Amino acid sequence: MKAIGITGGVGAGKSEVLAWLAKRPDCLVIMADQVAHRLEEPGEICFGPLVALLGDGILDAGGRIDKRKMAVKIFGNEELLKGVNEIVHPAVKACLTAQIEKERAAGKLKYLFIEAALLIEEGYAAILDELWYIHAEESVRRRRLKESRGYTDGKIDSILRSQLSEEAFRTHCDVVIENNGTLESVYTQIEKELGEEQWQKQ
Repeated sequence: MKAIGITGGVGAGKSEVLAWLAKRPDCLVIMADQVAHRLEEPGEICFGPLVALLGDGILDAGGRIDKRKMAVKIFGNEELLKGVNEIVHPAVKACLTAQIEKERAAGKLKYLFIEAALLIEEGYAAILDELWYIHAEESVRRRRLKESRGYTDGKIDSILRSQLSEEAFRTHCDVVIENNGTLESVYTQIEKELGEEQWQKQ
């Protein structure tokens, strides 16, 4: 089994790529964000430390962490943001590492894809066989974000400043998938990388 990390800037089209991959045989897609949300549930490893750090004001009426309240609490506070990241990111990485080991031992999959915003920054290269960079030109990403999410130029500027540069992505990733055109062209690139004999058309 090959474990592959998928990364790229906002608006690059990772979600569409991952949704397509998830339909393929002998392939599992794991979203790090979904793992994080599970680990933040009551009784899970991140719940207690997050409440201790941010206070029970972040809880909803049912005693679960309210994502909106948590976002408001940490907005503009670099120290709290750092604290949250130090709680969540290592826990997610440990969970994903265990999942990779479990799937390798089971021997049923050919590919396991992991999507995480901080694959490079959090050192996921150490537990993955390859890192793939989904790339789209900035103009294309801006158009997508305006059309699909209604983002303003100011919001897009702020997000882009917070993310790695294209040079950094290219430096750390083994494969670059270009996503400036049609999704069909993206799928063709992926099939070429993996070998078409592994991917029977559905």
